[in-house]
Amino acid sequence: MKNYFVLLLTGMMLVSGGASAAGCVKGAAAGAVVGHVAGHHAVAGAVGGCLVGRHMAKEKAKKEKAEADARKAQQAQQNPQQAPAK
Repeated sequence: MKNYFVLLLTGMMLVSGGASAAGCVKGAAAGAVVGHVAGHHAVAGAVGGCLVGRHMAKEKAKKEKAEADARKAQQAQQNPQQAPAK
């Protein structure tokens, strides 16, 4: 079973791209541990953990982008650029 899990995890890492794998490895590892403890369902836990990890990483990136956009808008509002004189 351990060999199967290592093979599956390695395959998931090779198939998934760098950008889309954000959070997948951490989630898969945590899910595998929880799945194993919950009744020897490490593979199902790894798959579920990968999906949850990717979702959480996307949400975090979306939140960080919104905060950065809000900071830029606030800075532009505080320091409006002066129009060049004609």
